[in-house]
Amino acid sequence: MASLSRFFRKYTGFLRSFKGVYMINNLLNRQQLAHNKELYERYGIKRSIFRPIGSHDFANTDQLAADKPWLDQENALDRLQTHPDFGGFSEEWQEQLRGFVKNGYMVLRNFYSPQEVDQLNTAVDQLLRDAQTGFNYTGRKIMDAHLQSELIDKQYFRNEALLRLLNFAMGRQVVPFQTINFLEGSEQKAHSDSIHMSTAPEGYLIAAWTALEDIHEGNGPLFYFPGSHRMPYVTCQDYASGNTRWLLGHESYKRYEDKIEAIVEEQKLSKEFFRGQKGDVFIWHANLLHGGAPIRQEGSTRKSMVAHYFCEDVICYHEISQRPALLKR
Repeated sequence: MASLSRFFRKYTGFLRSFKGVYMINNLLNRQQLAHNKELYERYGIKRSIFRPIGSHDFANTDQLAADKPWLDQENALDRLQTHPDFGGFSEEWQEQLRGFVKNGYMVLRNFYSPQEVDQLNTAVDQLLRDAQTGFNYTGRKIMDAHLQSELIDKQYFRNEALLRLLNFAMGRQVVPFQTINFLEGSEQKAHSDSIHMSTAPEGYLIAAWTALEDIHEGNGPLFYFPGSHRMPYVTCQDYASGNTRWLLGHESYKRYEDKIEAIVEEQKLSKEFFRGQKGDVFIWHANLLHGGAPIRQEGSTRKSMVAHYFCEDVICYHEISQRPALLKR
């Protein structure tokens, strides 16, 4: 059984290297890409909305380069303090918003009660038992459980208080895109979400990670590099991706990870760990470098859920796989 699983992973991975496979999928999901037609015209992108797309397609677009999220701009702290809606947040959240400008993340302590977290965990467990969801090809990620659970979708993914904060931080309405649930630590190397879920203009993505149990040194805590969000975005143009017109580079993501590791070392970035408590929410900037620490306590779980949100009125795509994002409206 294990060998059969490895066989399917190997050959589905092989198919994922063909850009043509994504083009067929794009055509089958044309309604979720229709909004790009107007955006491509606005920004002078002369290509079909069904074709592969990446950062190289936006390189000479001054209009895109000039557009930055308001909290990424030089006068962000001054504008934050004087914004008419800033005073509507608690002092604790105001301080977190200031920290977001400087450090690229926010921590919302005890955002969910223990009972609310238990409800979410029970919902995920039930979906797994009923085979309504499962792990993706990585063997660790449960993708988009919110599509099978109204509870997860409404109370967590589209939590009103959370969306209000995200809308304010981004300066635009956010568009809920995907959820990923983990039962154990990801052990993922340092990366920026912008390589996976990219936007043009840059920076119009934000993530909210929820601790669904206490996080400690043994179960692979989240790690991050404060202030790294202010560094230039790394795209497939910045390393030897191996991409061609029709194929994705076989080792593109590994080479990306190597590039990030080199940057961390060159810039002498300081690593910190988030050992959150059950119900805490960690919000990070699209370009904050982060990952999952090794699991040191064998058999330990690290239940968590990350939700990603694009913003309205921007081009959304996936830099690493060179494809437009499918947005369910």
